Amino acid sequence: MLGGSDPGLVAASALAIGLSIWLIVKAGLHPFIGLLCGAFVMGLLTGMQPQDTARAIQQGFGDVMAGAGIVIALGLTLGAMLQFSGAAGAIAQSALRVVGVRHAGWGSLGAAMLIGLPLFFETGVVLLLPIVAAAAAKLPSARTGAGIALMLPALAGLSILHALLPPHPGPLLAVHELGADIGRTMLYGLVIAVPTAIIAGPFFARHAARWVSMGAGAAAQPQAHLPAPPLGVALTVILLPIVLIAANAARDLMPAAAAARLSWLAPLGHPVTALLIANIVGLALLFRRGAWNADTAAQIWREAMAPAGSILLSIGAGGALKQVLVAAGMANAVSRFADTGVLPPLVTAWCMAVLIRVSTGSATVATITAAGLMPGIVARTGTSPEWTVLAIGAGSLFFSHVNDAGFWLVKGYLGTSTADTFKTWSLLETLISVVGLLLVLAASRIW
Repeated sequence: MLGGSDPGLVAASALAIGLSIWLIVKAGLHPFIGLLCGAFVMGLLTGMQPQDTARAIQQGFGDVMAGAGIVIALGLTLGAMLQFSGAAGAIAQSALRVVGVRHAGWGSLGAAMLIGLPLFFETGVVLLLPIVAAAAAKLPSARTGAGIALMLPALAGLSILHALLPPHPGPLLAVHELGADIGRTMLYGLVIAVPTAIIAGPFFARHAARWVSMGAGAAAQPQAHLPAPPLGVALTVILLPIVLIAANAARDLMPAAAAARLSWLAPLGHPVTALLIANIVGLALLFRRGAWNADTAAQIWREAMAPAGSILLSIGAGGALKQVLVAAGMANAVSRFADTGVLPPLVTAWCMAVLIRVSTGSATVATITAAGLMPGIVARTGTSPEWTVLAIGAGSLFFSHVNDAGFWLVKGYLGTSTADTFKTWSLLETLISVVGLLLVLAASRIW
């Protein structure tokens, strides 16, 4: 049993995660089975009772499905509709005419930074990546790795916003926990986010595209034998959930009287409701009469639902492994490391978030836990709470791997193998994390 001490917990976590990776990459098991095997091994190595391990697995799987499962499923079906109807292709073709083939990666990053402001990471992924995949398909065939070169900048933009800028949940909770000024945090966050996105987005993607190519991911769907919808219709469907969610977010920033008058926006602006509305509207507008033809309707739902099952099972199993790691005490072990005080405060904040992120797989859990451990250190040392929030946010992205639901969501959309997802997505997240920390340390000396 390895769970009697902090080094033992770390060793057990490394063995369990390593086993999961080996079972998936080398033994060829589906991630759902490989991750559940790793979760049970983690419980066994740390002395958890089998029934307690099983309960933790059920809780972790259920928490992920309850929190993001419906949003991901609705986003997958909407994305498949956009691709299957030809709407994604119409939007992508128009976007390429505006930015040009040469600057397509920069256009992808810009779209992600704009769309990602009001949206959770998962919602942004499922709404944006089908359009980016369609744009990649329309680039000249000589451009090898075009999908990676366009998709990684989009993922970089969405990920950076999710980790660094309120009103995304992790940074917002960290601002509250540390007593930071939200306005200054947003300003400093933009200062860090833009150069980080440029380095980790188009620059990194240019190199990654040389050694990894995309397969047929969830965003790559066949097209129906129907006329492609007009561009205006396609934009209406993709922008509808974004407008509803953004309007509700803006309502929260209004004076109380004005917000009360717009209270009807609250249910419509919830991501689940907004995406459900978009699915229904998309079915009617994108396929018109074809949506009510039995054969076409069956094909629509077959193409929309097929990728969702595998992705959701992998995401849920990642949540299960994460919960077993938490139940075994990894978060507490990380907090004890923080109490040693051997590193400067901002580096300590980043390291705590990194350790929790790698051990639990959740950027939000890493942010919330690290923020809860830092107030005393911030008060004792006089460190800026705003820069501490950003250091934690950068650390919360470090090396996404098999216990992170986002890893499997991105893998499903990229269509890459597990090994190639490590070479692209995991490296991208690590690059964002390290560059973000370096910029925080440099900028904090100026402001």
